[in-house]
Formats: sequence, structure tokens, C-alpha cells
Amino acid sequence: METATQKIKSLEEIIGLRKELKTSGKRLVFTNGCFDILHVGHVRYLNRARALGDCLVVALNSDRSVRRMKGEFRPVVPEMERAEVLAALASVDYLFIFDALTPQGIIDAIVPDVLVKGSDWNLSRVVGRETVESSGGSVLTVPVVEGSSTTGIIRKVIDSFGSSA
Repeated sequence: METATQKIKSLEEIIGLRKELKTSGKRLVFTNGCFDILHVGHVRYLNRARALGDCLVVALNSDRSVRRMKGEFRPVVPEMERAEVLAALASVDYLFIFDALTPQGIIDAIVPDVLVKGSDWNLSRVVGRETVESSGGSVLTVPVVEGSSTTGIIRKVIDSFGSSA
């Protein structure tokens, strides 16, 4: 049985895995995100994404890229801890950490069969859509859990406990 940390791979390893899956006729599902303070919305999202193929690969934003997108106080949880928690989920087959602001280069390198984002994303704005669709793949959204977000959790903690948290 593979341990959670054994699921954490390099991009080169993911590219090799992609070739193996393609050769065996298996569908690779890809998604990406920060996954800071893992919550039920994340878990349901990843379960739904995994159900769309044979292998789910998650690209996890590095601490540096999260800070560039969300500000100096994020992420709350460091990248290696976020990676280990995500890897412990049964729905996640493999993951890797990336430093870019968008996953375009990664999507271009692995060309997944299915690219998944949350339903809060407009399909026309999903990064990598053209790459996936032009290769015959599909870009899909899965429902988000209303009221379930890392930002919401942070706000609730601050509102409830203030500086005494």
C-alpha cells in the first residue's frame, strides 16, 4: 500500500505516469488549486473529480504562488503539509507542487483527458481548456459546496476568537 507521501511526485514523474496511462487506455483527470485549510468542499470536489476517470492528478500551488495570488498572509498551511493531507485522501492518486501562477504549462505538458474546475469557474475562463479540448479531452465543472471556503473559515475564526485565537 502506498503511503501519502509516496503520492507526491515531480512533474517529470507525472509526465511519465501520463504516458503509461495513455498507453493502457486509462483516463487521466487533472485539477489544481491551493487547498489551504482542507474542508468538506475540497473533499467533495476531489471525490467528484476522481469519479470522472481512472487517475486523479492534483497540481498544488506552492506557498510562493499562493502568496502572489492571495496575499502575504496566505497560505495558512505550508505547502508540504497541504500536500501530505491531500495525498492522504483516497480520491487523490498523485499530486505535485507547482510554482507558476497558472497551470497552463503543466496542462500543456501532460494533456489530461479531463480537466476539472469548480462550478464557480466559467468554462471559457478555465486555463488549459484549449489544450485539452484540442486533443479530444473534456473540460468540466463540478458543483461547489455553498458556504464552504478557506476564506470563510478564516473569517469565522477571526470573528469568533479575534486575536485570542
